Amino acid sequence: MAQTSHGVGGVSYDAKKRTWPAEFNVFLALVILVVIFELIGRVFLGDSFLFNTRDVGGIFNEARLQIIILQVSIVGIIAIGVTQVIITGGIDLSSGSIVGATAMIAMSFAQVATVNGNPNPKAMFLAQGWTDLPVIVPLLVAIACGLFAGLVNGALIAYTRIPPFIATLGMMVTARGIAKWWSKGQPISFPTESFAAIGKGLMPVIIFLSLAILFQLTMTYTRYGKHCYAIGSNEDAARMSGIKIANHKILVYVIAGILAALAAVVLSSKNLTAQSGMGVMYELDAIAMAVIGGVSLSGGRGSIIGTVIGSLIFGVIISGFTFLRLDAYYQEMVKGVIIVGAVVLDQWRQRLRAMRA
Repeated sequence: MAQTSHGVGGVSYDAKKRTWPAEFNVFLALVILVVIFELIGRVFLGDSFLFNTRDVGGIFNEARLQIIILQVSIVGIIAIGVTQVIITGGIDLSSGSIVGATAMIAMSFAQVATVNGNPNPKAMFLAQGWTDLPVIVPLLVAIACGLFAGLVNGALIAYTRIPPFIATLGMMVTARGIAKWWSKGQPISFPTESFAAIGKGLMPVIIFLSLAILFQLTMTYTRYGKHCYAIGSNEDAARMSGIKIANHKILVYVIAGILAALAAVVLSSKNLTAQSGMGVMYELDAIAMAVIGGVSLSGGRGSIIGTVIGSLIFGVIISGFTFLRLDAYYQEMVKGVIIVGAVVLDQWRQRLRAMRA
């Protein structure tokens, strides 16, 4: 009988032949999707989705490519944390609301004292003198917000044994309420130049890809990553092998909370303002990106690389529909179909693996 072993992310290896990585199939889906939009554009619009049809510039439509990666980079940061949560067999529905609450709180510590020579009318802490602070201050405040939210989520799940769905749903509602209460629903604007620089240009993309590389290496080569996969694959077996399940789950949710907070900093910096409605539905987009990228909702399988490719698929679909001039409400409908379809795809993959086992 041929011996088999299991690699990181649930990729199996046969003694004689190595199977294709799951990420390859996701990347192939991305390529097929781009080709479909390219063909539709050429046939029905007389235009190209991917290539530059003008006489000036490079061969590729760089503006569209930048838009695709920019529009998924912020949610992609959240998806990196959500991926780790799902791999352990959990779920996080609170990340979008954490973005909203953190954006409001962090921005209030990143405001300037004066605007056009006059006192900043929207400064939350003008009287206290907490304006024009170094950029490290709002960053630390944001990290503290994300850490606290993740700590509450993780502690509730680890020690009270309530389902992650319920615990993070409670945090979702609570954090959104905090976002609205913080400034009584009013937007917070006029950040310092150093804070605004975080979201300028392609900085969101650089931050997203840097975090993706960091956590891909972490999940692949560290004890933390191996414990994530072990807990998601078989929690009882992981407990018997000596893994401290409760402590590890708390750590995973704390990391997810901090990443959601960092996404809030990038988003509010990019928009130069913070509003209580920021981050609405981001948690579902992040989950969809992860599942499209091959992360199993039952836990134990998936990778950060797959999630990055899944986020690109998400961005290509949105940009493709804009390219085809479909109205925004059609795009929202399609996003709903994508989320449901991603879950159905995950269930199909699990049944297929069970049949082959």
